[in-house]
Amino acid sequence: GAADLNTLPSAMVDHIEILKDGASSIYGSDAVAGVINIVTERELDHFTLEGQHNFTEQGGGNQTRLSITGGHVFDGGRLRVSGAVEYYERDAITRGDRDWASCNTRLFSPPQAPDYIDPRTGTLRCYTTGLTGENGVTINTIGTGTTAGVGATGTVGTTFNRWRPNSAVLTGIVGYEGVGGGSTTSLDIRDTFEPRMLNVDLVSGGENWNAYLQGSYDLHALGDAEIYAEALYSRRQSVQVGYRQLSLDYPDNSPLLPSQLWTTPNFSNATTYPNPAPTNVTLPPAYATGVRAFIGFGNYDTSQDVTFNRYLAGIRGDFLLPDWRYDFSVTYGRNEGEYTFESWLTDRLFHSLNVVTAPVGTPTNLVRNVNGTNYMCAVTATNPAYGCIPAPFLSNQVVAGTDFPQNWVDWTFVPVVGLSVYEELTLAGAIDGPVIDLPAGQVMAAFGIEYRDAEINDTPDFNSVNNNLYNLTASTPTRGTDTVTEVFGEVEVPLLAGQPLADALSLNVSARYTDYDSYGADWTHKVGLLYRPFEGLSFRGTQGTSYRAPALFEQFLGSTTGFLAATQDPCNNYGGLPVTSQRYINCNAEIGNTSFVQTQGVTVVSAGGAAQGLEAETSDNYTIGFVVSPTDWIGEQFGRLELAVDYFSIHVENQVTRVGFANLRSLCYDSTSFPTDPYCSYFQRNPSTLALRAFDNYTNISNQEAFGIDYSARYQQDLFGGTATVNLNLTQYKEQSFQVLPTSASSDSNGWIGSPEWVGDVAVNFETGPWVLRWGTTWVAAQSDAARRGNPAGVDLDTPDYYLHNVSVQYTQEDGDWRLTAGVRNLEDVEPPTISAGFNNRVGNSPIYSGYDYFGRQFFVNLSTNF
Repeated sequence: GAADLNTLPSAMVDHIEILKDGASSIYGSDAVAGVINIVTERELDHFTLEGQHNFTEQGGGNQTRLSITGGHVFDGGRLRVSGAVEYYERDAITRGDRDWASCNTRLFSPPQAPDYIDPRTGTLRCYTTGLTGENGVTINTIGTGTTAGVGATGTVGTTFNRWRPNSAVLTGIVGYEGVGGGSTTSLDIRDTFEPRMLNVDLVSGGENWNAYLQGSYDLHALGDAEIYAEALYSRRQSVQVGYRQLSLDYPDNSPLLPSQLWTTPNFSNATTYPNPAPTNVTLPPAYATGVRAFIGFGNYDTSQDVTFNRYLAGIRGDFLLPDWRYDFSVTYGRNEGEYTFESWLTDRLFHSLNVVTAPVGTPTNLVRNVNGTNYMCAVTATNPAYGCIPAPFLSNQVVAGTDFPQNWVDWTFVPVVGLSVYEELTLAGAIDGPVIDLPAGQVMAAFGIEYRDAEINDTPDFNSVNNNLYNLTASTPTRGTDTVTEVFGEVEVPLLAGQPLADALSLNVSARYTDYDSYGADWTHKVGLLYRPFEGLSFRGTQGTSYRAPALFEQFLGSTTGFLAATQDPCNNYGGLPVTSQRYINCNAEIGNTSFVQTQGVTVVSAGGAAQGLEAETSDNYTIGFVVSPTDWIGEQFGRLELAVDYFSIHVENQVTRVGFANLRSLCYDSTSFPTDPYCSYFQRNPSTLALRAFDNYTNISNQEAFGIDYSARYQQDLFGGTATVNLNLTQYKEQSFQVLPTSASSDSNGWIGSPEWVGDVAVNFETGPWVLRWGTTWVAAQSDAARRGNPAGVDLDTPDYYLHNVSVQYTQEDGDWRLTAGVRNLEDVEPPTISAGFNNRVGNSPIYSGYDYFGRQFFVNLSTNF
């Protein structure tokens, strides 16, 4: 997947190079739309101790980084050794730490229904912290068949199928008040939010340990060769706190139910085992579900422990030809990740609910006492060694998720552990040097070969493989290998130099032949031209292609079944949407019940695409632009100014990706051609239960295209005894389009939320003596989803222009022994913008987008010292 930049100690970074155009022919198959090169320090002869601490004004998210970097040159310069050790820690930010994430509201306005006021409290209603932040599966509630009873304040009618505890109710179902179903009661009456949801991580915490060592030694042989080596070790430990809901299906007339619930109509006439049923596990016989308890269970942990090792050894020196050099290396990398989360086991959960009277002498830890009678799991009678712990008696505290027997929780809710290992061996060799002298200069060339052998082995937990995780992911192992051999070459040809209107003209041509064991072979190329008619003005352009075979996990990902909350069903509570909205129209055509509330989690099935004929992706890219430096014409009396403008176009065909449930949901259920839209083929809805299943395998998107313009400016001026520097970067997207299927229309997302038309940043530095003052601003242009959602009345789907300001001051001691930097990020404590619920993925009331800051105002101080 994405490269983990945290594996390299940041203190070892010398500089970063960014190439914005495609370069597969030079850098390899993955360089489809550009390359980021992180270049480490080559030679160090001192040691630096550095520490930094960031702390947020609102709490949470504090960060600490400590590092030591150093090196030494031995034996008169023949032996060079350097390296770094770094520790980094970040505290979590919970949803409760930020006001804007603490209470999801609809943010509707008339003529839509306004945000709901809870009649019990008279205050604004907060909703489940889900993807869109509206409604949610009910908690603190039980479900029965529809029957008469006392309704809660604000309900309509006298028959209900959802109830919550209320000790003041003495008629109907004693101790319970109706909160939904069987009437026109608003579903907002239900409980869907409780304080423990605010413990969920907004930004997860974790810590990293990194160590890096590099060295080289001059042999004074083999062409004045140098042998070199690198070793990298990284360990990342991270934890996320989540919130889990639990549905307990008590059998009809179960002794674990209060007596007033024995006579209510059954919630279901069949046991609601997961579909598909678990394999290699034993479940109790089917039974009628008398009562379903919708419980807010509380918080749980998910953790990852990832260890990465990389070793490289090589030799470089003079080649056989004059001024030619060679470089040969071998690299081995191993990434091992252990991932753990907590889950109920389906077999244990259902066995614990199937109880019988316990005979005298049954161990006390295997019984549940209810009103003086001991009950045990039915399975204990035939298999005492199973250790089954009976489920809790359905009390108000259990319904509220605040009083579960600990021995039952420990037996049914267990850590689930998987292990993923990825290994890669790389052999590489290259030579470069001059080919021929031309009037304009030397023709330079480079040629090379590279071989890579990669293997992935991901083994999920036994219970995950056998679909024994209750309403959670079921996975099969992911195992596969692939090899690739590549040969490449690059030539730089100076065509003209020092001529009238042709101060310089050069041509760069590169090509690479790639041969995958899995996907066959293809050629890629790149052609670049640089023309400088005279000093101060240059024109440049490139045209290139790329070829990328799917990664191992994209090919071989084992079939994985996951579950999303019922609220993620696009038709859940669709009756609350504007009747003119496309989603309302589509859901009404499919469901035909404006009171529909999904009570089952959405099943999402994903897998690798090798078996389905997944193809390699290719791309074409173009850039053309100019660089102008007026300073070369008029001198520096007004400062030094450089301007650059570049047009880019990137077209990817057969892009390998998963479309993603959120995108599929929108593309199908917001389509004007529903249900025949090709995107709707990714969904199946059970005609009897109305449960929804989505299929999101790795597939080839027909194409994806982006083109736009990059603007850059740099201005420098001597001022007040110092030097002021201004750097400006803007990107204007003209189109960001994608097409999932050949039969579907292309969609241009330019300007949609998450795909802004403009982004940019400006940085101003002022340096005088030992002091450096910095100010920077990042800008994300306004975005809107209103038009593509049908401009629903009373719904806000627009975000304004978004600015983040950062300031800092730095002082360097005169002899450079130490340096102190302090500053503020997000100076104005700007919160992410808000949008209405029900359409886009949100966190709190804000759209999920990487360009927005979730930390708030934070202060930092950095101290480094050399010795």
